[in-house]
Amino acid sequence: MPNSCTWSVLSLFLLLVMPCPTMAASESKPTPELAKHVTRIAGLARSSPMVTIPAGTFLLGSKRVDGDPYGKWTQFDDTELPQQQVWLDDYEIDREEVSLGEYLSFLQRKRLHPSTELQKLIWHLITVHFVSDQTLTRWPALYVTWAEAHSLCTAKRARLPTEAEWEKAARGSAGNLYPWGEAAPTSTLAMFGQHHVHEIPILAAVDSHDDGKSPYGLHHMAGNVAEWVQDWFGFDYYAYMPERNPPGPTAGRYKGVRGGSWKSKRVMLRSATRGGASPDQRSATIGFRCARSSSSPLP
Repeated sequence: MPNSCTWSVLSLFLLLVMPCPTMAASESKPTPELAKHVTRIAGLARSSPMVTIPAGTFLLGSKRVDGDPYGKWTQFDDTELPQQQVWLDDYEIDREEVSLGEYLSFLQRKRLHPSTELQKLIWHLITVHFVSDQTLTRWPALYVTWAEAHSLCTAKRARLPTEAEWEKAARGSAGNLYPWGEAAPTSTLAMFGQHHVHEIPILAAVDSHDDGKSPYGLHHMAGNVAEWVQDWFGFDYYAYMPERNPPGPTAGRYKGVRGGSWKSKRVMLRSATRGGASPDQRSATIGFRCARSSSSPLP
């Protein structure tokens, strides 16, 4: 295992997002034929129901393990240390990742065009792979910047989950290794370990893989797309975070990204594994879901 916190986090960052360089929002208008498909995909959108996560403590992070470098409970790197009990007030969180249909519907309401990357992907999928609009609308949103994810959640009178909220929703109060427990990931539990020479994502519907649900019934808290969280990514934040409702660092360079993606190796699917990316990043491996404080619906 890596001994350097900086090097290990950099490795995680590269695994998550290196294939897709940072891009500004596209201003290019889709072709008329593509625009028809985008409108159909948006029109088929369904929002995820929210699940209430009860107030209480949960086990966040990992214990240090030095004698078993390839053991499944060994920390990925030092950023998930130390393990500790953290209290969270009750909150709500999307049962599923925000779908591509919902994201495109949001862009249309804002009178924005999909990014160049997303336009190219959708056109390729419908013309080369004959993927239907009905299938694409249930894919997770991807090529989404942190600001876009934040804005969509705000429009739903919600917000992005804090990193602590995301981790509790993923692993439950007892600190599961994976959302479903300790069993090694398989194709029935998560969408992961996929590869395509042209970087075409291999994704599953946001409400699929029932066997891999978290203790609170959430889908795809491991694999499919990794997910933006509200917090700035703090390399050593666990060492000084508050014990109640930790809000994350006040500033940083990267925003937190959790959960692993369709490309990830098994170690990235661990509920405690942490990562980050530039908030302007657009990636085929990063999507999001929304959350809401039960006591206050607005961010």
